[in-house]
Amino acid sequence: EVQLVESGGGSVQAGGSLRLSCTASGFRFGDSDLGWYRRTPGNDCELVSTLVSDGSTTYADSVKGRFTISHDTAKNTLYLQMNSLKPDDTAVYYCAADEGTSYVNHNAPCPAAVYEYNYWGQGTQVTVSS
Repeated sequence: EVQLVESGGGSVQAGGSLRLSCTASGFRFGDSDLGWYRRTPGNDCELVSTLVSDGSTTYADSVKGRFTISHDTAKNTLYLQMNSLKPDDTAVYYCAADEGTSYVNHNAPCPAAVYEYNYWGQGTQVTVSS
């Protein structure tokens, strides 16, 4: 069974830090493209960061210089280190993985990305107060 389980969310004041974790099982984590999305209180989905299987990374302009994506393949875990948090970072954060199969999760939390990533976590809430 494929599982992605996020943890590490919480409530912090602006300027604080959090580290999100996403532990994976049931698929070839080390060969997959990985990503973090967030869904805002207004229900907008944003691609926050990606980590491709070759090790390259991308970041949304809104988080560049503040967030860092990484993974530990020995632990099958994806991370998102979030520093200098702002109230605009308040959202539910989801990890996602693309194993390159034809599987589509039509219940993915970000409908626009259902064909980009095969698997999705359940989400973890991040709340940043001013």
